[in-house]
Amino acid sequence: MNHQKYRPYQFFVKDFAERTWPSKTVEKAPVWCSVDLRDGNQALPVPMGIETKIVFFKMLKQMGFKEIEVGFPSASETEYNFLRRIIEDGLVDDDISVQVLTQAREHLIAKSFEALKGVKKAIVHVYNSTSVQQREVVFGKSKEEIVEIAREGAALLNKYAAMYPETEFTFEYSPESFTGTEPEYALEVCKAVMDVWKPTPQRKMIINLPATVEMATPNVYADQVEWFSRNIPNRDSVLISIHTHNDRGTGVAASELALLAGADRIEGTLFGNGERTGNVDILVMAMNLFTQGIDPGIRVGNIDEIVSIYEECTGMTVHDRHPYAGKLVYTAFSGSHQDAIRKGLLARKDRPEDFWDVPYLPIDPADVGREYEAIIRINSQSGKGGVAYILESEFGYKLPKAMHPEAGAPVQKVTDETGKELAPSEIFGIFQKEFVNRTGRLELVHYTYEFKDGEEERVKIKAEIKLDGETLHIKGHGNGPVSAFFEGLQKVAFEDFRFLTYEEHALGGGASAQAAAYIQLENGAGVRRFGVGTDSSIDSASIRAIVSAINRF
Repeated sequence: MNHQKYRPYQFFVKDFAERTWPSKTVEKAPVWCSVDLRDGNQALPVPMGIETKIVFFKMLKQMGFKEIEVGFPSASETEYNFLRRIIEDGLVDDDISVQVLTQAREHLIAKSFEALKGVKKAIVHVYNSTSVQQREVVFGKSKEEIVEIAREGAALLNKYAAMYPETEFTFEYSPESFTGTEPEYALEVCKAVMDVWKPTPQRKMIINLPATVEMATPNVYADQVEWFSRNIPNRDSVLISIHTHNDRGTGVAASELALLAGADRIEGTLFGNGERTGNVDILVMAMNLFTQGIDPGIRVGNIDEIVSIYEECTGMTVHDRHPYAGKLVYTAFSGSHQDAIRKGLLARKDRPEDFWDVPYLPIDPADVGREYEAIIRINSQSGKGGVAYILESEFGYKLPKAMHPEAGAPVQKVTDETGKELAPSEIFGIFQKEFVNRTGRLELVHYTYEFKDGEEERVKIKAEIKLDGETLHIKGHGNGPVSAFFEGLQKVAFEDFRFLTYEEHALGGGASAQAAAYIQLENGAGVRRFGVGTDSSIDSASIRAIVSAINRF
């Protein structure tokens, strides 16, 4: 790997002390333009057919996109026929502008306008390459010749738009490979196009500044955008559009900084699909705005449905760790993360009207159609809090905090031995086997008790038990059935045991709900164990919890 054959990025905006973007914040959503059906589609190993593109187009409409690039109709019969189909079948709503891309060549421009016949609103996007590399290596043309190509293309758009007066056209121009173009020269080319189109504040044109190849850090791109925005004439007659790729992995960052630098519009794709490393991910950008309390302007509350349609139509897959949309982004395997999330969710129950503020969850999963049940998942990296959360959220067992480490230990043992993630049902099975109505050397056969009003130890209990297979009859007194039973046990075999803690609650609601009791005992050696009892009677559940705890020593 010879790094010396590469050189640093050349086209910095020199001495640009007037930059203001570092001190700004984004306060509203940009104009979004989906280019999935062109830029994304052309990058697929198997491009979408017409019927598939219609499914995808309908999804984009449902998401609220008002500008949708539908293809390159002059270059592909499939894209031409698709555009005619959605127009003739009335699938293009009156408030949606379909966008087509064309090179600055007359026969391609003519066919593009022909494909748009009958649509109410359209954006015609013409481009030509302006970068040093493209001028010298690909086209072998001078700066003057490149400017003339742009000017001629702009004039052709005026010519053909006049032939279709029923359509409201917006014109867009891209100095392709803007990031590889000298800023002053990119400005010169765009001014030449403006001179032909003569935009006004009422009839704006779009100037798109594409990072066709991402070549520098996002701050450099922001400088270029702000410098351009400050120097383009009649700024109020121009929408500055951004079209970033992700070659350096900073497409979203570059686009966000470009918005701070004055850009008005974003072209991108869902999940960042596109050539090489892809385009900017519109969904991520929109959700980033959402997390800052800004209306993103598109609807993503059904993220799983969007993922499903996207994967079915494109044949691509959304990574499990993809921001906001991946299967695992609202889950936690780490024990410390699980504990923090559990506490954050519990705290919200007391203040649901507050702003969202849960550790490790930048958004409420419910806002994108996800459910809480899958937030915490258990593997060998998980901890005590995660097991407690699953037992409560999935099965209704509200373990005392002191019990969390003890409940997590047998689960941890299984995950360490298997190396696998455990499903909630498997976790519950381990918990039941280890703690709930645990069998062993002590067995409760039956019991009865009676109350004695006015006495300090007002409950008297009689019980039949089996201890190591031997049947015993015990008697005890206490202020309740639980303490009376425990005293009876102490008289026959467990005199060195101490009763430490007791908690109980209903499992579910209604008169027929089961009760769960949690009791912690300590033996003469200082070893402590919890036991759990369940029964339709809280007294029986509590006595069963004592038996379970003893059977765990």
